[in-house]
Amino acid sequence: MSRTRGIGLVTVGAVTLATAAVATVTAHSQDVEAQAETYEWSNAAVAGGGFVPGIVFNETEEDLIYARTDIGGLYRWQEGSQTWKPLLDWVGWDDWGYTGVVSVASDPVDPERVYAAVGTYTNDWDPNNGAVLYSDDRGDTWGVAELPFKQGGNMPGRGMGERLAIDPTDNSTLYLGAPSGNGLWKSTDYGRTWAEVQSFPNAGDFVVTPGDPYLGDNQGVLWTEFHGSSVYVGVADPDNPVYVSSNDGATWAPLAGAAQIGTVDGYDNLPKQAAVDEVNGYLYIITAWDPGPYNGPPADGARGGSVWRYQIATGTWTEIHPGPNAASYQGFGFGGLTLDAQDPGTLMVTSVNAWWPDETTYRSTDSGATWTQSWSFNGYPNRVNRYTIDASSVGWLDWGTSPSAPEQNPKWGWMIDSMAIDPHDSDRVMWGTGATIYGSTNLTNWDANTTFTVTPMVHGLEETAVQDLAAPPSGPELYSALGDIGGFAHTSLTTVPGDFFLAPAQTTATSIDFAELSPSTVVRVGHLDGTVNIGVSTSSGSSWWAGQVPSGATGGGTVAVTANAGAIVWAPDGLAPQRSTTYGSSWTAVTGLPTGARVESDRADANRVYGFGGGRFYYSANGGASFTQAAFTGFPATGNVRFGAVPGKAGHVWLAGGAPDGTYGMWRSTDGGVSWTQVGGFDQADTVGFGAAAPGQSYPAVYASASRGGERGIWRSVDQGATWTRINDDAHQWGWTGSAITGDPNVFGRVYIGTNGRGVIVGESSDYDPGTPTGTVSPTVSPTTSVSPTVSPSPTQTPTGGPTGSCTAAWSSSNAWPGGYQGSVTVTNSSGSAKTGWTLTWTFANGEQIGSLWGGRWTQSGSTVTVTSESWNGSLANGASATVGYTASMPGSAPVRPTPTCTVS
Repeated sequence: MSRTRGIGLVTVGAVTLATAAVATVTAHSQDVEAQAETYEWSNAAVAGGGFVPGIVFNETEEDLIYARTDIGGLYRWQEGSQTWKPLLDWVGWDDWGYTGVVSVASDPVDPERVYAAVGTYTNDWDPNNGAVLYSDDRGDTWGVAELPFKQGGNMPGRGMGERLAIDPTDNSTLYLGAPSGNGLWKSTDYGRTWAEVQSFPNAGDFVVTPGDPYLGDNQGVLWTEFHGSSVYVGVADPDNPVYVSSNDGATWAPLAGAAQIGTVDGYDNLPKQAAVDEVNGYLYIITAWDPGPYNGPPADGARGGSVWRYQIATGTWTEIHPGPNAASYQGFGFGGLTLDAQDPGTLMVTSVNAWWPDETTYRSTDSGATWTQSWSFNGYPNRVNRYTIDASSVGWLDWGTSPSAPEQNPKWGWMIDSMAIDPHDSDRVMWGTGATIYGSTNLTNWDANTTFTVTPMVHGLEETAVQDLAAPPSGPELYSALGDIGGFAHTSLTTVPGDFFLAPAQTTATSIDFAELSPSTVVRVGHLDGTVNIGVSTSSGSSWWAGQVPSGATGGGTVAVTANAGAIVWAPDGLAPQRSTTYGSSWTAVTGLPTGARVESDRADANRVYGFGGGRFYYSANGGASFTQAAFTGFPATGNVRFGAVPGKAGHVWLAGGAPDGTYGMWRSTDGGVSWTQVGGFDQADTVGFGAAAPGQSYPAVYASASRGGERGIWRSVDQGATWTRINDDAHQWGWTGSAITGDPNVFGRVYIGTNGRGVIVGESSDYDPGTPTGTVSPTVSPTTSVSPTVSPSPTQTPTGGPTGSCTAAWSSSNAWPGGYQGSVTVTNSSGSAKTGWTLTWTFANGEQIGSLWGGRWTQSGSTVTVTSESWNGSLANGASATVGYTASMPGSAPVRPTPTCTVS
């Protein structure tokens, strides 16, 4: 890449909802025409779901906190709502690697400044080099300084560091530790330009597995710390793990005595993290025999790492290893080093990848001379915890199991490489795990030998990698197939599900489908820790059973259910596609469809099933028992291809896919895949899906993640592909969006988008009330089975409010968590005539504070909130409504209902 972005060029929208202008591109002229319609973007709530390797508090400003993820971007804490705000949603398709954040630095001199070192892989999985992003407004806008090397936000060692550091004596100066033998880099202009520090003598040499494409990279330069005029740098070299400079980096020397920390019990160790206690004059370093975040202890029971204290004034090294947790030593290394700035001498370190029965955090209040631990044995297997975990706001963190002692669920964590005590509040701590951020606000109870409370502090941070999506016409709003945590039946888009898929559980679900005409039947496939499995439900996902897995299957592959639920067609990895008419209890190989094909079912005709593989399309007219190869040969032969059938339209199939160096685009068939035509205007297309038809239309809306006329985005057509509208903008791109897309079958304009690390994105059109179903298209063939729609889920709080003159105002709450909730207020014009504007007012009764609000212009004075209409939603016909949504803090566990009033004009 050669282009650069200037400060202010990239703008990030609101916390969970943002407004994006829509442009329409016609199929004929490609002219862009501004439209009044806007889109608001949020997530289907999961809360976490991925690894959080770094949490950084600003040292001088309270409540300014950043969390970095390995594939899901960077977030900033919002104290008012107790939620995280995504900061890198502007990252586009071509620069998807920027969603892997290897380090973050928040300026202690000027808190407006924040920096992020980005790049997901140091191998050829990411085609682009890394960059340092710089912001002068806390991440609301960014500039990009491209680097001449790659960075590894999702590589081994991503929890080490921080690799990016700001010189507190001159905040225009930053240091960056690079991987892959690229050395130490420096900027002297607030991160705008970078140059290698030529005088730095050691680029590191530690490699986990030489020659391996993922584990074979040199871990490089790991961290930078400052004390007075000295700069300390950690290096992945067990022989010389720490260097020091006392002249601003002009010359460097190995830190005397540091070589001893590079070997523990005969194993080479890395200096994973470091921290300086300015008051007591100590440099603390934690080490591990593996960079993490996966490998456990050494096989022979040796210590996997240690904790060291270096006295800066005397040059004295002291090993302050806290010892094992009970007599049976786990051999773990360490992660998550943090110091208490309010109480010098207090520090905490965490075992990393002890795995069983749990991780242990150690705490010292005397600079490491003595330690206490987060839990201990009181006669095996009985545990005594210093804490209680209340994970009720993210119920799935109990993993759906109640293990035998000494193991417990929810766990304290795993893969804990980030732990941070608030430098302004000794009682607050946060730490990242492989699935969430945990935290406490009464940590110092530990020192008083009383219990402290741990809760998930992860709401707003959505980090799942989406494999597949399916939106049924009744039952849950959405089904998701996800990496790492399997997936969910989302009965509410705003409430975190209580459980992920169980019985069978899946580490990763690769495909999910329901029977269009009998939607309570759902099938999902995937694997649990590498073991292939299949789950079947006839209760819309509220309960499941495990089907039989045909011998020879090596991966989940894809699955399709015929429209009437009469047959399941499964194309697992490593085996010819199979068919079951017994809900997965027995299987028969299909004929005519190659191994590795992708399968989908027709959404109106139960006899039709489709497949694609090896650049050719296949169709079945007997429920998937046998397939015929279509004559059309113009499909992509390389790259990913995804396709889907149109609800209510028998034989209508759309296909998208390809590769930049070959055939790439979109095609459609109206005769069950026998013949095909290309959809014009797309130079690239990767996913295609369908949702409720637009008012006045009989054909479902078509959605695609694609590039049209050179413009990459999320596109929608309401007229069978004659014209297309880009419905996202450059502030809302979410990196790579090529896994799945589907519209909502009941709400026109609502779209669900799969990302690789930013979870399930939900888009709502401003032109249509999301609460008013617009209906689905009637099938063109008679269904073989009829079903009754299920009852829609109720909000967690029933609406309140009432008429005020010529309008009514109703309040409701759809989601709540400890310390905060999400609410909405709907104003309805009941005046008998059209109005051009409205005003809402309500008073909080319990000290609540608005964190963010969408759908109106708002102010809060004391406890009173006033909201006026936007230009795009002020006009209300008689009987029409507009809805305002918001997040707010609250002191209790449930919101207190306000009574809103309204006026229209």
